[in-house]
Parts: sequence; structure tokens; C-alpha cells
Amino acid sequence: MRITSANAFETSLNNLQKRQQSLTQAQEQLTSGKRVLKPSDDPAAAAQAERALARISRSEAQLRALDVSRNSMEMAESALGHAGELMQQARELLVSAGNGSYNDSDRMAIAESIRGLRDDLLTVANRADGTGRYLFGGQGASGMPLLDSPGGVAYAGSAGQSQAAAGEASPLTIDGRAAWLQAPDPSSPGSSLSIFDAMDRVVAELMTPGRSAAAVALTVADGLGDFDAGADNLAAWRARTGEALRRIDSIGERLSQTRLDAQTDRSEAEDLDMLQAISDFQNQQSGYDAALKTYSIVQQMSLLQYLK
Repeated sequence: MRITSANAFETSLNNLQKRQQSLTQAQEQLTSGKRVLKPSDDPAAAAQAERALARISRSEAQLRALDVSRNSMEMAESALGHAGELMQQARELLVSAGNGSYNDSDRMAIAESIRGLRDDLLTVANRADGTGRYLFGGQGASGMPLLDSPGGVAYAGSAGQSQAAAGEASPLTIDGRAAWLQAPDPSSPGSSLSIFDAMDRVVAELMTPGRSAAAVALTVADGLGDFDAGADNLAAWRARTGEALRRIDSIGERLSQTRLDAQTDRSEAEDLDMLQAISDFQNQQSGYDAALKTYSIVQQMSLLQYLK
């Protein structure tokens, strides 16, 4: 087989170009720190990296939703704690109203204080989370969920709880009707009472002049039973909120681990082994340098060079 000078030179040039291409690719990998720069570099690894990236994105979206849920539940827990303190103050005032030495004027002053606490409770019940959502709005409310009216406080929201899109149950709101208007009625088992109605009734009776000591004592006794039932119901919802926060933390830990696992899978699929890559680059650099030198030598060994 006869090999022409042109064919030899063309073959050498093709080999040099391949070596240069490999050297350039190795340099790109070193500068980027990635073994897979495009799908054609390693289709299987590229597909694995894309699946891992999808898991990372999904986990991060769920973690963001979980953060919103955690913030709402922390605010709801704080609101319920504040409500419990207000109920305790109202209870202490009601106990003092049973003092036999108090006259109608004294009881009216106590009634006004209880009315002020009742209004503060309503403000707490209509507290928002800062994003336009009401903490006690249930599954949704176009405005404040608990509306004051001449007939008492009514619930304008939808019963139930809104959930965050975090993959698992993580509430955004509390059922305001159940928390504020459906405490177990101690005087009628199986029935429920509104905290606000109980306070309104106590205020109205304490504001009535000329009542006997026995009637006042009955108001105090019945009112204390209702106040305690309302406070216990709020405490129960506060405990549920605390449990929701515990569950949110548990979900967050699982999602964080899922994200970390996905990041590890992606790294294993596309990241570069720097030590091995540096060694390969040096070998390719040496090979390319040697190829250039041999080509320059062989190029001068043509028949034309001898005929000069």
C-alpha cells in the first residue's frame, strides 16, 4: 500500500485536531467543574442530573410553602395565647364583681372593663397574617371572618382550614368558628356557646341596676363556667396549633433531606473529579505537545525537501 505525502499530512492534521478538541473539552470541564456540560457528553448522567434537579426544585417549592404555613401557625399560636390572657383578665374581673360590698356603679365599671376585653378579643380573632389572609378565616373569607352585629358576633368565613401546598398537610389558617363560637356549653351538654355571647350576657346583666345579691352571684357563677369553657376551648386550639408546628418542623426536616439527597445525586452525575481531571488534562497536554513536535519533524521529511 502506497501512502502519499498529502494523505499522511491530512491524517496527521486530523489527529492533531482531535487531540486539540479533547484538550479544549478537558479545559472546559476544569474551568466549569462539571463533567457533563451537555447531554451528548453522557446522556445517562445528564438524564440523572435532570431528574435530580426536578426533585430539588419540587422540594424547594414545598419548603417555601411550608415556611408560609409555619409563619401563619406561629402567629395563630401567639394570637391564641394572647386571647387566653384576655380571658383570664375577664375572669378575674368577673370574680371581683361578686364582691358583696360592691354597688351597681362598681359592677357597671367592671362590666365596661369586660366589654373592653371582649372588643380586644374580637380584634385578636380578626388578626391577619400580613399577606391578606386572616388567621381564623377557615377555608377562606373575603373580609374579616368574625363580624360584630346587634345580634352578636357572626362568622363570615368558611368552616375548616386552608392547607399549604407542601406535599403534606400543613395548615395556613384556623377554623375561627370552632375556636371562638363553638366552645362546649357547660350548662347544656352537647351544645356549644360563643365566647362573645357569654361575655355580652355577663356585661348586660352587670349593667342592670337594682339586682339582688343572689342574682349577681348567679351571673358570676354562670359567667365563670362559660368563661372557663371558652378559655379551655381556646387552649385546646392552641395545643392543636402547637402540634401543627411540630408536624411542620418534621415535614421540613424530611423535605430538607430529600433536597440534600437530590443535590448529592446531581453532583455525582455531573460534577468533575478534579484530581482525575487535572491528571487527564496534563496527559492530554503532553500528548498534544508531542504530536505537534513529531508533525513538525515529519513535515520536513518530504521528497521535495530532499530535492532542494
